[in-house]
Amino acid sequence: MRRRALVASVVAAGGAVAGIAAWVRYLARRQHHWRGVLSDAIPVHSLYWREQAAKEGELLYVAVGDSAAQGIGASRPAHGYVGFVAKHLRERSGRTVRVVNLGISGARLREAIEKELPRLAKLDPDVLTVSIGANDMADFDPERFRTEIATILDALPSHAIVADLPSFYFLPAERTVLVANRMLREAAAARGVRVVPLHRLTHRQGLWGVSTQFAGDLFHPNDRGYRIWAAAFTHAIDDRLRQLGERASAGAAGSGGAASDVQH
Repeated sequence: MRRRALVASVVAAGGAVAGIAAWVRYLARRQHHWRGVLSDAIPVHSLYWREQAAKEGELLYVAVGDSAAQGIGASRPAHGYVGFVAKHLRERSGRTVRVVNLGISGARLREAIEKELPRLAKLDPDVLTVSIGANDMADFDPERFRTEIATILDALPSHAIVADLPSFYFLPAERTVLVANRMLREAAAARGVRVVPLHRLTHRQGLWGVSTQFAGDLFHPNDRGYRIWAAAFTHAIDDRLRQLGERASAGAAGSGGAASDVQH
């Protein structure tokens, strides 16, 4: 009996190993397929955001970022976090919004510095979101990250809203993200730049988030995942809208006072 039990255990273990191996192969094939699909989506999303930038709006919303800013992984470009943030701005402010999405798919901090910041310098955004750095995790260099994130933060207006890096969920990548986020937050605090808790919100999703909030490549968020990203910015954006409203009210009061002085 013991021998039969041992044989049965070995067979069961072998079956489990074979099942796991088959699952891993399936995931690898799925990732490969979806990487191709999402790569084909890059020019489509880029065109969409160029068209949005050409439109007029009472508020100017600018986004600095990478493929997540472009909404890669979403069912459509507007269902990325930038699209959801823009929708929130329109609904909350009651005003039209022009969106200039400077995000570049695949961008690391260096590409943001070299290609996105020069374009940002020519704009005067009412709302600015920044989410960049996830692509630097693969070959993470702490000193380079510290230097480059400081360069980016130094180029931002005081009202910029910066997200920390999202959760990578699993070690060792998650450990690297925690180190990078500590550097980002320290640099932002030294400059008075507001950082919103993207990492905390994504990490809180746990295995449910891993299984339901990512596109088929298991790297980019899907529509559900991008709603979580947008939610990370919501409170800070509402604060910014109040600030803009107060500034407009103060300007109107000042203009009224000047007109009154002229009349008297």
